[in-house]
Amino acid sequence: MNLFEKEALIAQQAEALEAATPEAVIAYAVQTFPNLTLACSFGAEDVVLVDMLQKISPSSDIFYLDTDFHFKETYETRDRLAAHYNLKFVEVKPELTPEEQAEKHGAELWKSEPNACCNIRKVEPLTRILTQYEAWITGIRRDQAPTRANAKKIEYDAKFGLVKFNPIASWTSDDVWHYIRTHNLIYNPLHDQNYPSIGCEYCTRKVMPGEDPRAGRWSGNEKTECGLHK
Repeated sequence: MNLFEKEALIAQQAEALEAATPEAVIAYAVQTFPNLTLACSFGAEDVVLVDMLQKISPSSDIFYLDTDFHFKETYETRDRLAAHYNLKFVEVKPELTPEEQAEKHGAELWKSEPNACCNIRKVEPLTRILTQYEAWITGIRRDQAPTRANAKKIEYDAKFGLVKFNPIASWTSDDVWHYIRTHNLIYNPLHDQNYPSIGCEYCTRKVMPGEDPRAGRWSGNEKTECGLHK
């Protein structure tokens, strides 16, 4: 399917999929673009999508960006999910080790230049892995941040050059947790310790009562996104 055909299909389906359930969006995605992948950060939204995708298409790839800076709880959640579903997550690593990054760009780059750190440890590896697929599935929701407010259930991702599905774009946090509890899903225990949004250990803090759920990401910086989503 060429770019023109993909864009025409997306325009045709965007409205129809808006009213569809996440499961229906995923089923359509798998049927239409068999060569797809799910991006998993092991946060609440993504464990929901892992569960749905495993029920719909257990052979589909699921990858994660191993920045080398994740919380130990995040790695433990990965291992528990892998054992529970009997699956192997595709590990995507940066080209530079933490030591090589420090030598080349200085120690604690996440403090001096957080965008540069995210580019090295997240954006570049994501760009590399997505070249292997026609479409990807993400866990972004519209109410997470102003930058995500216009996300559609299906859209063309011009940044990475493939089709992007956001099955739970219209869900609220309550919807996510209702699914988790109803299906007794494994989830990152940091969510129970005031971490609604979990990224790298050095750039994530607890969120205090009354704060925006993403206030714990890159606290003290104007930065609100790592660059994976436009």
